[in-house]
Amino acid sequence: MSKPNISKEDQKKIALQRITTLFAEAEKTFSEDKKRANHYVALARKIAMRVKLHLPLELKRKYCKYCYALLMPGVNSRVRKREGKVVISCFECKRFTRIVVKKKKVTFEDRKS
Repeated sequence: MSKPNISKEDQKKIALQRITTLFAEAEKTFSEDKKRANHYVALARKIAMRVKLHLPLELKRKYCKYCYALLMPGVNSRVRKREGKVVISCFECKRFTRIVVKKKKVTFEDRKS
């Protein structure tokens, strides 16, 4: 017996569901076992790579892009805002991630009213 053929779109939908549940479980178990939480993040990344799925921004910013550790602000990371950027410091690997904050463009019509 062979495996049932599943379309690429369905594979990506299933993978996204699994990835979101893995991140939710990682956040739940972080306080008890950091190693297991980091393992869940690694599994989620592996699933995303297997089906060539780009992680959503809200999930992508929950882990360090250098050491792949789950980031919890105040526990193992620091979040600061400075000069139009958000700087996230990872305490595990001592590296920084800088995210540019785009300013909202104000049009002429917006200034009028």
